[in-house]
Amino acid sequence: MSSIPESTPETPCGWKSILKRAWPTIRILLSIALLWKATSGIDWHTLLDSEIKMQPMWLIAAAVAICCAFICGGLRWGFLMRSVGFQGSLKTYVALYFAGGLINQGLPSTLGGDSYRAITATHLTSAGNLSETKELNEELHHSVDLEHATPKLRLSFAMVLVDRLLGLAGNNLLGGLGLILGGATLAVWGQDLGYAVVAIMVLAGLVIAFVLAWTPTRQLLQKLLDRLRMNNAMPGIHLAFSWPMNIPQALFAIGIHGFIILAFGFCLRAYGAEAPVSSLMIGLPALSLLLMLPISISGWGLREATLSSVLALWGVNPSLTVLASMSYGAITVISVLPGAYFLLKRK
Repeated sequence: MSSIPESTPETPCGWKSILKRAWPTIRILLSIALLWKATSGIDWHTLLDSEIKMQPMWLIAAAVAICCAFICGGLRWGFLMRSVGFQGSLKTYVALYFAGGLINQGLPSTLGGDSYRAITATHLTSAGNLSETKELNEELHHSVDLEHATPKLRLSFAMVLVDRLLGLAGNNLLGGLGLILGGATLAVWGQDLGYAVVAIMVLAGLVIAFVLAWTPTRQLLQKLLDRLRMNNAMPGIHLAFSWPMNIPQALFAIGIHGFIILAFGFCLRAYGAEAPVSSLMIGLPALSLLLMLPISISGWGLREATLSSVLALWGVNPSLTVLASMSYGAITVISVLPGAYFLLKRK
């Protein structure tokens, strides 16, 4: 009788373990399948015979735009971390942001880029060095259990989450503006959807600002943070979402995603193609939402398949879109290579 309850929980745990080990391989296969699907319709001989003259200067401009996006993202995260009492210079946070971006590009790791920078940031000193490197290595090589994590680590993850929420808000606002400008080309209801998205985001921002401004709700939020052992998170939340700081934060988030749109537009120009800005404002934010699903490695395949279909509605050659998208992916990897210095420095 006692052997039955002991054996039943082992089966789901075994399946979970197998799926966890196999999932990286599944993602690689999905990326390859999506990339093959996106490139299968390209007539390479006709494309090469068309004498496309690639202009490398546009690719260099794309790399600069991507670097600007990562630098701005790192600065925003650095200000959030310092507002809640973490040490480290803004330069170090930017470098750590690049390192996290490099891991997210598919570098073999037991942790994602966000988890890496959240854990590593808890060991930063004011001089930009890493303290307790032995403990840091142990934390980086084990799965994160926030329920039993230290308050300092939980606070660091909270600021990474706040940074991501700001990025999501900027992404959605930019996508909503894109739908307002060019949604009619996408669908009859495209423009109405844009107004709805912008209205929802503005309303959400006002509600959060009200919660932070009204004393009873602010105290209730503080009690929740105390219960979650993140007592010092309130200054970071205020910096991100309180009135009137939420206005420049939203504009800054839109600007970061604007650099990404510029980068992809430059990649298209490198192959002699152009797309309306409104189409990129629709396609790239929609792609960012799709990339939240862990079904590909750093968006490879999914990016090419999605953008080639979306931009075709504006008359952009799908073959050139795929070439531009592959170039964008490669340039992104090259642009975050400075993060390797931080990874090697820890070694």
